Formats: sequence, C-alpha cells, structure tokens
Amino acid sequence: MSSTGIQHEGWQEVAISEIADVIGGGTPRTTISEYWNGDIPWLTPRDLTSYSRLYISHGERNITEVGLQNSSARIMPKGTVLLTSRAPIGYLAIAANEISTNQGFKSLIINQEKAFNIFIYYWLKSNIDYLKRIGSGSTFAEISGSVVKGVKINLPPLPEQKAIAEVLRSLDYKIDLLHRQNKTLEKMAQSLFRKWFVEEPNEEWEGKPLDEIADYLNGLACQKYPPKDGVEKLPVLKIRELNSGITVNSDWASIEVKEKYIVTLGDVIFSWSGSLVLKIWDGQNCILNQHLFKVTSEKYPKWFYYFWTKHHLEKFIAIAEAKATTMGHIKRGDLASSMVLVPPNKELEEMTGIMAPNLDKIIYNLNQINTLGNLRDTLLPKLMSGEIRLKEFSS
Repeated sequence: MSSTGIQHEGWQEVAISEIADVIGGGTPRTTISEYWNGDIPWLTPRDLTSYSRLYISHGERNITEVGLQNSSARIMPKGTVLLTSRAPIGYLAIAANEISTNQGFKSLIINQEKAFNIFIYYWLKSNIDYLKRIGSGSTFAEISGSVVKGVKINLPPLPEQKAIAEVLRSLDYKIDLLHRQNKTLEKMAQSLFRKWFVEEPNEEWEGKPLDEIADYLNGLACQKYPPKDGVEKLPVLKIRELNSGITVNSDWASIEVKEKYIVTLGDVIFSWSGSLVLKIWDGQNCILNQHLFKVTSEKYPKWFYYFWTKHHLEKFIAIAEAKATTMGHIKRGDLASSMVLVPPNKELEEMTGIMAPNLDKIIYNLNQINTLGNLRDTLLPKLMSGEIRLKEFSS
C-alpha cells in the first residue's frame, strides 16, 4: 500500500532481498602501508557525510589489491547503491565506477531486470528516518545486512520507476551543475586575489590587521534562548550545521535575539573552534551559535574580507591544531596579528567591479540550489508513495 492508502495498479510490495544483493564492507588494517595508496577507490562513511551528489567515484583514500584481499571487502560494480549503515546511518550515493567500502556500508547491487537502481536510491533517501529508527546497537546504531534485506518497498513497474527517478535525477543534475559552476567561479576569483595580493602586490599598499577590515561577531549561547510558545523560532547554526546543513537534528532557538545574530543566505561564516571552516552560508535563515563568527564590514566589500580570511585560514588551522586542548581554537589576537594589504579606494573599487559579480553569482546560484533542493525534497516522498503520479502512468 502507498502512504495515501491507495493500491496503485501494477505496484507491488517487495523486500530488498528480492531485488538486490546486500553486501557488507571490510576492515583492512589501516597501519599496513602496502594496503594503501593503490588504484582501487575506498570509501568510509566520512566520505559521504558532507557529500551532496548522486554519484561518487572515490573517497579520501585508495586501497591496493593486497589490502582488499586482506579484508572482507569486495569491489562493488558501477551502479551499486551505497548506504552508510553505521557511524552515521543514512548517507547515500551511487557508485560511478567500481569501488570498495569499509564496514560502515551496506552496498545494494540491484537486479536491473526487477528494479532501477536510481529509483531505489531515491526510495531509500525518502525513508532515511525509518532506516535510522530500525538501526540498533549497544555502542552505536547500526543497520545489519539482514535488516536491510528485510526492508519492504512498494515498487512501481520498471518503466514508472525509471520515469520517477528521471524527474528527481534531473533536479539533482541541475543542482550539481550549479555547485560545479560555483566552484569554478570561486577558483577564478581566488586566482585573481592571489595574483593581486600574493604574487604581484604593490609595496605601497597599506597594511592592516585582519580584524580592522571586518567585524568578527561571535555567536550566542543559544540554549539561553529556547523556543517559546507563540514566538517565531529558527534553527541554530552550529559547527555541525556549517558542515552538513540544517537537519531534523538541529537545535532551535527563539527569534528574540538581536538582529545581527540572524544568519541569512550569503553571509560569511567562520568557525574559529573545533574544525575551522570558512563558508558563504548556503542554507535557510538561522541563529548564530557560539564558536562561530559572522563576518561583516561596513567599509570593505564582501569579496575582500572573505578572501583575506581564507588566505589566513591555513595558518589559523595550524594554530588551532597546535593547542593542547580537546578542541583547538584561535583567539581574537590571532586575527589582530594577521595582516592584510589594502589598496587605495580607487584601485579597490576597480577590483570590486571584477570580483563582486563573481560573488553575487555564487550567492544567486546558492539560492537556486536551495529552491531546486526544496522542490526535490517536496516531490520525493509524494512520488515514492504514489501520492503524485506522472501523467503517463496515472489512471
């Protein structure tokens, strides 16, 4: 039955074991050098936690044939649906080529005569909360292979599966194109910045501390502003959200905070504690939590303070990693000791005429990505359940 209570003609309930082989990953020893830096792509769940694309071709590491032979892992064929089954559960991708995984995955090799792998990917994506609920374990939640095999799917006929998947995939392709365009735009802007300020700087330009060209506003202890009945609330932007976006697990706080602590799309955010990350915020409106800076300036353009902060980021990371604490961080003194070259107003305006359109386009694309993502996420459960039928298949 679909979630609407309607049994659609030709749809049938099947267990995953009826349409796919479910394969676990392996555990080669990470300390044996001959097992690593080979030619076989190797995935861990970490490779997917900040990954937003449909297909994945590689992770941070490659394994050797010897390493693979000394584990229980196998090479998964192109088209395999990859599901993280522990630490954490519920991240998904499709193998763009042959690939292998550690024990944090259950890989679904789909029988393409019975089911379309991309449809199964989207079905799993629309049922992530269910998958997380059925995970179990005393140390951390995990979905076993037997549990995955027993998951029931309400499956349309193959042509309808492909049509549904194509609607959703086309949206993801557009999103991916915009992400890639943004990477190109930022790379171009970064090259110009480096040419102007690192490779060919004017020795007569004024030097200023980083904290004099921008205001680095530290966030709030948002637990002091809990949601209230009858008062609007917003999600809280923490380091986790900066890396992975707002999720159902994000905290919320009352909007009764000063306006300067509200983060909107396009704001520059810098996490100064834990994992140091500089990002142009690409999500919904939220409230700035402590350990994050919202970077603004009344005098200098956004591109200028964004790229200068990015210029010093590697140094800041090294400072944080050198601290003998459980959570490395930088101090405001580190901002004050980081120098910036400031061109005269006329030259800065000319540079802004070149750089600002790039940054504006990046922010516009981020807004488009959000719009398309929201449309996909709205359609996803409705198409998977049959609540919305494609015209050629509706009766």
